[in-house]
Amino acid sequence: MALRCVYTDLDGTLLGRGGSLFTDENGAFSLMQAKALQACDRAGVEVVIMSGRREAQVHEDSRLINQTSYIYEAGCGFVIDRETTLLTGDLTISEELGTIFEQSEARGIPDLLFQAYEGRLEYHEPWHQGRVLSHLFRGKVDVVEVNEVLEVNGHGDFRFLDNGAIGRSMPGIEVSHAYHLVPRGSSKAAAVAAHAAARGYETSECIAVGDSIEDLEVSPSVGHFYMVANGPRKDAGVREAISKWPNASVTDGATGDGFYEAVVTSLMQAPAVLE
Repeated sequence: MALRCVYTDLDGTLLGRGGSLFTDENGAFSLMQAKALQACDRAGVEVVIMSGRREAQVHEDSRLINQTSYIYEAGCGFVIDRETTLLTGDLTISEELGTIFEQSEARGIPDLLFQAYEGRLEYHEPWHQGRVLSHLFRGKVDVVEVNEVLEVNGHGDFRFLDNGAIGRSMPGIEVSHAYHLVPRGSSKAAAVAAHAAARGYETSECIAVGDSIEDLEVSPSVGHFYMVANGPRKDAGVREAISKWPNASVTDGATGDGFYEAVVTSLMQAPAVLE
C-alpha cells in the first residue's frame, strides 16, 4: 500500500535546535524538514503533528505546515478539520469540576509528586502554563516508580509518562526529561490509532517519527516507526526500549535530517516493507 500519513513529534524530531523548522540538531540553517514536507505534499501524504504541547501551540504549528489535523497534550486530544476529540476516558471537563488540569491540581497530585521527588522534578516553565488536559514537568525520575506512587495514593486514573530528553538543565541532573501527567487512557499511540481510524487509513499506510519512549510506543499503531538518531544517543532508555518493537528502526540522521530520511525512505521503498 502507498504511504498516506506521517505522524511526527515536534521537538527533537521535526524541529531542530531552538524549536525551529529551519535548523538542524546543531542550530545550523537547514531545509531538510521543508523538503520532506514538500515531498509529502507532492505525494498526497498527510502530516500529523503528535506533540506534548498545548492545543493552541500545536494548532499554529499545523497551520504553518498547511495541515488540518494534529494531536496535542501527549495524546489527550486530537483535531481533524476543526473537530476536536478528547481521549481522556472517564475524566471530563465540566463547569462544576473545571478542566482536567484543574481537577488533578485540586486533588493535590502535582504537590504529591513534588514532595516525593524534591530536587528531581519541577514544572517545565514556562510551557506548563495554559494547559487544559495535562501537566508538564521536567527532571529525572523513574516513571514506573512514579506511577506506583500515583496508584498507591488513589490517583490510578492518571499516569505519568516520559516524553524524552530535553536541553533544559536542572541542578544535579545531567540530562533532564520532559514528563506529562495525563489521564490513564491518554497516549500518543491511542491518538494516532483513533486519528487513522477516523481518516480511514490502514496501519500499513502510516509511519511515525519521534525521539522518545512515548513516541516509540506509537509503533503498534503504524506500519513502521522511525526513531531519529538523537533519541537513543541522548537517552539510554530509548536504546533499551527500541529492540522491543520489530517495526522500529533508527535513522542515520538526527532531528530534521532523520525526519527527511524517514519520509523519503518510506516514499521510495516497496509497499511490502511497510506492511
